[in-house]
Amino acid sequence: MKIAGRFEKVSWERFCADWKETFGGEETEILRIYEQIKLPKRATKGSAGYDFFSPLDVMLAPGQTVKIPTGIRVKMGEDWVLQCYPRSGLGFKYRLQLNNTVGIIDSDYYDSDNEGHIFSKITNDSKEGKTVLIAAGSGFMQGIFMEYGVTEDDDVTTERNGGFGSTTRSEKP
Repeated sequence: MKIAGRFEKVSWERFCADWKETFGGEETEILRIYEQIKLPKRATKGSAGYDFFSPLDVMLAPGQTVKIPTGIRVKMGEDWVLQCYPRSGLGFKYRLQLNNTVGIIDSDYYDSDNEGHIFSKITNDSKEGKTVLIAAGSGFMQGIFMEYGVTEDDDVTTERNGGFGSTTRSEKP
């Protein structure tokens, strides 16, 4: 097996700011949530996906959406990417969807202004009227490391400085 990266928690300050922006709340409760964050891990030695665990109880009726600050960041080699998907069981039973279909975490996201804090925006897209409950501490998303290559004429020198969508903000028309 190739070593692709290492999961870490974002700093308390980063998590607290992002949690307040998303959900509000008192710092004592946010600190309790932060201290209980579990790093992603594989369920079995044959698993490709690293399960991300929900930091809070989430109940989503059909059509409802929630943005979850996971408290997690990942340090990877520059020729690796982390691809995030809903856990297959939740997708199969409830049509739980990531709003961006597949979350792409680039290796340089780790050093961005937001410490590379990984968020997940999920929607219960059930067509059968099913409400989904994701208990705090249970897996809801999985990340798979993939090695990638570039073209021989690739001459990109631009560096990231930001979060979502920041790689296109530096493009010149």
